[in-house]
Amino acid sequence: MNKTANKKFVGHPRGLFTLFFTEFWERFSYYGMRAILLFYMYYEISDGGLGLDIATATSIMAIYGSLIYMSGILGGWIADRILGPSKTIFYGGTLIMLGHTVLAIPVYGLTTLFVSLALIVTGTGLLKPTVSAVVGDLYSKEDYLRDSGFNIFYTGINLGALSAPLIVGTLGQQYNFHLGFSVAAVGMLIGLVTYVLTKRKFMGSIGDTAPNPLTPKEKKRSYRILGISITAILIIGGIVITTGSLTIGGFTILVSTLAIIIPIIYFTVMYRSPKTNKKEKSNLIAYIPLFIAAVVFFGILEQGSIILAQFADQRTNLQFSGFNLQSSWFQSLGALFIVIFAPIFAWMWLKLRNNQPSTMRKFSIGLFLAGFSFLVMMLPGLIGGTEMLASPLWLVFSFLLVSLGELFISPIGLSATTKLAPAAFASQTMSLWFLANAAGQGINAQIVRLFRPETEVIYFGTIGVISLIFGVIILLIAPMIQRKMND
Repeated sequence: MNKTANKKFVGHPRGLFTLFFTEFWERFSYYGMRAILLFYMYYEISDGGLGLDIATATSIMAIYGSLIYMSGILGGWIADRILGPSKTIFYGGTLIMLGHTVLAIPVYGLTTLFVSLALIVTGTGLLKPTVSAVVGDLYSKEDYLRDSGFNIFYTGINLGALSAPLIVGTLGQQYNFHLGFSVAAVGMLIGLVTYVLTKRKFMGSIGDTAPNPLTPKEKKRSYRILGISITAILIIGGIVITTGSLTIGGFTILVSTLAIIIPIIYFTVMYRSPKTNKKEKSNLIAYIPLFIAAVVFFGILEQGSIILAQFADQRTNLQFSGFNLQSSWFQSLGALFIVIFAPIFAWMWLKLRNNQPSTMRKFSIGLFLAGFSFLVMMLPGLIGGTEMLASPLWLVFSFLLVSLGELFISPIGLSATTKLAPAAFASQTMSLWFLANAAGQGINAQIVRLFRPETEVIYFGTIGVISLIFGVIILLIAPMIQRKMND
């Protein structure tokens, strides 16, 4: 490891500073844009929106989220085999900034929306899994500071997610959606500048080279496959667009299916690779239940920006204690609770060291909390009916529960992924972790359409109970799976 990386930042490698603030601004741009995207899609054109029906808008939100994390496959492969993590992070941030800039231009229409989303999806796929994998490179696999470091890194993510809806949401809802999107673009620009100015000084050569570069023969074959794939996509896309045979509904079904199939293929390829040794194969088997648990959890967590956002906008009394609330502000709640509790959790894991609960048991607790966060949302409909406006405190409590669950799953999952990853697939295994979120949101794209006032209670109740059932299963199989982790 480069000597530069051994210098400390609050007890951790100084490279954590670079990655902390790069990710802070990337998440500021992402969560700021996401806080107003749903409303931008279904608000009437007279209110500055696109005027889509709510079912279509919520489905697009879920598919957008799924594609964001699915694209991590591309980013992980490019970082591992072509560019190396450093360049991949920079190019990803650049595409994200361009995507937000497109939405900042006051040109209405689905074409502009989809061009913007395509740029952001591709850029996030390059940046997101790669920057998380580089955090793992700052530590040895045996270093007990790893989980604490990932919690600090996760705090940076959530500081960006906390501030963005308050700033971008206010500008977008009170003034103009495009003004809000422009602030998101500026946020990503600041992140890029931070990364370029501090990377060399604080991280040295970490991330400069691809850990598993393509051989000349592999490179030639990969470029040929890439060229054929792009050509096929353009031809098929041109046909379905001109004939009108691909609808938004059909596209969402396609993406939802891919979100489930691709992780299965990914697991199979890594497990069967001759570069994966026997111990690493055992780790991959142990990783499967963690992955499934994460799919269930993220499916609930990500509905915070879809179903709970819709609930905040249409079912919540936004006049509270003399304050006029914006529905977009509720998107800051999850991040607020993470910022408050993440340092406590980081300190707790540090103090417990080897006496802390196993990774599997942490995941089980996270699923229980996620389930209860949805069961809580049954109560407004049961108590006051679905025609009355609900107190905003119901949303506050729901976000609190799922945020506590997030601290048992997200940073722990990131850390476990870097520990269990086969050496030849480091960044790509991190991409696999993000595919859990993609799969959860791919499933969401089909079920969020079922949410209506008349289905509200059963919707929250059914999903909440499913999460509790998975929590029990993970708890029961925890000892067996932990033995397979070889750690």
